Amino acid sequence: MATEIIEQVVHLYFAAICAMDPDLWLAAFAEDAVSHDPVGTPPRVGHAALRQAMQELCDAVEQVGRYADHVFVAGNGAAIKWTGRCIGRNGRAVTFAGIDVVTVNAAGKIQTVMTYWDPQAMRAELESRDWPGG
Repeated sequence: MATEIIEQVVHLYFAAICAMDPDLWLAAFAEDAVSHDPVGTPPRVGHAALRQAMQELCDAVEQVGRYADHVFVAGNGAAIKWTGRCIGRNGRAVTFAGIDVVTVNAAGKIQTVMTYWDPQAMRAELESRDWPGG
């Protein structure tokens, strides 16, 4: 598979997260895609489950961004080292990081994503961070 196709779908995936746009995000995925986010939790399978995951994120934070720091393409997939930043509904901000490993199908859609990060640590930091004046 062409490197450009993989890079395009990875860019769409990250841009849609930053836009907090479930429809745009789903456009990056195959209909029967599987997401392990994070690895070790029950996988989300198919567009309905993926939409629910994105909606949960949108409901939990005021603003979120995940930015690809490095994209390593090989075969029909990529490993992406990323940095995330979000602002909680309480106005608190946090930076976090992780790695996604994606496989892309022949149609140029993400078939699987394995996300390595610690969402509990991010949530704890958002909820307990001590800010000046508050």
